[in-house]
Amino acid sequence: MACEPSPQTTPFTTGEGTDSIVLTTIMAAALMDGELGNILKVSAAVWAAMWYARVATTRISPGAGRLAALLPAVVLFYGIPFAFSTTTFRGSSGFFLSWLGTFKLFLLAAGRGPLDPSLPLLQFVCSASLPVKLRQSTGGGKSKKQDPASAPARKILVAGAVIPFIIYAYQFKEAMSRWQLLLLYTVHIYLSLELLLASVHAVIHGVLGMEMEPQVDRPYLASSLRDFWGRRWNLMVPAILRPSVYGPVRARFGDAAGVLASFLVSGLMHELMFYYIMWQPPSGDVTAFFMLHGVCIGAEAWWGRHAGWWRPPRVLAVPLTLAFVGGTGLWLFFPAMIRGGLDVLVLQECQGMVVLMEQAGRWLAAGPVLSSR
Repeated sequence: MACEPSPQTTPFTTGEGTDSIVLTTIMAAALMDGELGNILKVSAAVWAAMWYARVATTRISPGAGRLAALLPAVVLFYGIPFAFSTTTFRGSSGFFLSWLGTFKLFLLAAGRGPLDPSLPLLQFVCSASLPVKLRQSTGGGKSKKQDPASAPARKILVAGAVIPFIIYAYQFKEAMSRWQLLLLYTVHIYLSLELLLASVHAVIHGVLGMEMEPQVDRPYLASSLRDFWGRRWNLMVPAILRPSVYGPVRARFGDAAGVLASFLVSGLMHELMFYYIMWQPPSGDVTAFFMLHGVCIGAEAWWGRHAGWWRPPRVLAVPLTLAFVGGTGLWLFFPAMIRGGLDVLVLQECQGMVVLMEQAGRWLAAGPVLSSR
């Protein structure tokens, strides 16, 4: 995502070379001197909280008592994004901990997975704090469900090579049409998610010898809204919402109510993520976006129950689905990002990261020379 300037920082204006250099230098210094220290503090707090949660749930049976015991960890997870000053870490910690992590703790309070107090502490912490669903590798055989995309290393290389060009293209956004901007934002979000999850997969596989469940399954091939949201895009979110929201509501009020409740919760949590990232109160547009899609998925299910009614062929259903997602996103989702200046913040932070990497490269290149003198 991006970094929001502190109140003392002069806002960045594209096209002004001096301001750009000053801001990126400040950003690089902030990332190196401030955020890395914050990461260490937050990591220690998460480890301590998850050790406590594991011990408490081992001794307390599922129910109200276990929920009460886990509330301190839940409060901590909701507060952690405030420990960071850059939007990258606020947004990532908000998604990993304030959303997915707290929902996993709520499920744990009810005695449901993916967390289990019988897990070793390292696996318990990783499963609670990372946007992944861990599973044991199956030895030399292939896992039950393989990611259809390329290997994680290839994903990292491709995303890392393309994202800088996307960042460069943001400088010309004033000359772009709305649909060109939509394409730019969509590709950026998709590749950023691919890069993040592939990096996490590489660490998890190398450290724990475990595999991630696939997180994105070619969303550009979705033939319906239910297919897009339920089986192809950001799969950890529906994996958490199904047992925590959809299942309980569906059991009492039916499938349509379960779908609407899931999309309402998703919309509210997206509003919270935007607040963490941009420090601006929610507008309701993002919630409206998800509620609209929830209603349309209900309409899809109603239409599908009529066996004799017309069904679009896949060659037509795929572009119609993508056009609807893109059009409604351009109408409701992306304006909330643009009003908050998120696109500008993305450019700022990425430029800061470029400066940071350049400084690190110079330091590494100078190391052998200095040591040889």
